[in-house]
Formats: sequence, C-alpha cells, structure tokens
Amino acid sequence: MPSPQQARAQASAITSGKTDPEVGAAPTSQLRELFDGPRLSPGQRRIAQYLIEHITEAAFLSITDLAERVGVSQPSVTRFAAAVGFSGYPALRERLQAIALRTLAGGPAAAEVNRSNELQAAVDAEIENLENLRRDFADPDRLIEVGRELSASTPLTVLGLRISVSLAEYFAYAARRIHPDVRLVTRGGSVAYDAILQSREAGGTWLLAFDMPRHAHETLTTLRVARSAGLKVALVTDLALGALADEADITFAIGTGSRLVFDSYAAPGVMAAALLQAMTDADPERTQARLEDYEQIAEQHQFFMRD
Repeated sequence: MPSPQQARAQASAITSGKTDPEVGAAPTSQLRELFDGPRLSPGQRRIAQYLIEHITEAAFLSITDLAERVGVSQPSVTRFAAAVGFSGYPALRERLQAIALRTLAGGPAAAEVNRSNELQAAVDAEIENLENLRRDFADPDRLIEVGRELSASTPLTVLGLRISVSLAEYFAYAARRIHPDVRLVTRGGSVAYDAILQSREAGGTWLLAFDMPRHAHETLTTLRVARSAGLKVALVTDLALGALADEADITFAIGTGSRLVFDSYAAPGVMAAALLQAMTDADPERTQARLEDYEQIAEQHQFFMRD
C-alpha cells in the first residue's frame, strides 16, 4: 500500500493554465503587476507598499491625502503614477478604485466583521490570505517553473532565519524525501556564508529563502552573498517590494496573519507545500523511487506507530 505522500504525489500533480476563468487575480497580485515592473525609488516603493496594504481606503484618497499618509510630496505621487505607466494620478486612482471596489464586493459583510471577536477576526484575516493565494494559484505556471528549477538544483539550499526557521525546516524536512541533497541554513553570519559557498561549489544553482516579519538585516546580507556567489534566489515573504525582493530572482509575496500578538503563517505554509508539490511533479520518477526507498527504511526501523 502506498504511503500518504506517495498517493498524493501520484494524484495531486499541479496542472498548468487557469483552472477557473471566473476567478480573477487577487488584489495584491493585481497591484504587484502594476508596481513590480518598473525600477522604483525608495520613496516610490513606500507609496506602492502603502497602496498594497491599504487598497480599499487608499484608492479613494486625494493626491494630497495620499502624499500626507505616506510622508512624501505631491510631486512624488505624480512621478510614481508616471513611473508605473499612467498619465497622472487621476488615471492611476481610477485603476486603483476598480481594484478596491472588487475587493470590497468580495469581502466579508461588515456586520459579520463587527460581530466577530479578536480571535475570529484573526481567523478571518487568514482566510482572506488563503483566498488571495487561491486566486494566485488560478495560473500556476510561475510556481511550476520554480518547482522545476528547485528540483534540478543539486544541492538545493533552503534558508530561514529567526522567526522564519519553522517554515524553512518544514520545507527542508519534506524536500529531503524527494530530493537527494537539501541543505538547510538557519544560522546567519559566517555560518550561513560558508554553507552557501559550499553549496555553490558543489553545483547548486538555487537558494529558496523564507523571510517573514520582522525582516532581519542578516537575511538581506545572506541573500546578497548568495547572489554574489552565483546562486539564483526564490523568496517567500510578505512584501512584494523592497530591499529583500530586489535581491530575489523571483518573489512569492504571501499574506501573513497579524491580528494577534505573534504573526500566523497559514498562507505561507500552503505556499511551501505547493512548492514541494511542484518539485514532485518536476521529476515524478525520482520522487516515486525516493518515497519507496524511504518507506522501506521507515518500515524496517519502525519509525512510525501504526494507526
């Protein structure tokens, strides 16, 4: 009898192309499409990030109010609109309002939100993050391609520092079942640099990094070391723009839960599992062989209790 992992590997391959034409891209995805292309200045990135985080309110602000909220000048907002391809702020605001109105139309009813307590509100926020991720997955081509690249990188380096260690450990633990050489880096500084340089010398081509808030300087420095060593970087984080995203070849910006004292990571966890699925699909024969070998060892040494 195949293990649960084997059965799912056989039955759950990701299919390319949009699976539901009625599902539009998530609001954050639409905004990233607008803002990711041009090279933005630090001030312009602040404007973009404010719009991403407050789209339902910011889309209806005047240029004066938006500039005041972000802490920039009105000409800076005008230059930002031009930088992302609009004739001026009014044209940009019209596009933002269309996105905001669709977001409001698809969100939970205000009465329901008002009735919820803080714990329920935290769950609601995570449900929204998962809904956004679901819309992103309507077109899985980018995920499939990254899965192929990670699968082909031998060794594959996985980075997660501070609060991001748990996501990196989960991914690395599972990836070792289907990939012959996964190297986990959970300490920064020279220890991380040594691991990255050794991985590159051994033939590795990619580093997968998880970075959740609060974003550490040591993570940024480590990504720069990886890039300078010749590794490509795939980044799973909560911000589509900024210094960390600038150092990545590809960024998956995934919402995190921030309604409680400590953040929660439902959507980044699903993203990690989806990347693992993409890796299994990239080399199904290797996946099957490695899972079968692991099951034999697990049975021989009785790793697990029988249910």
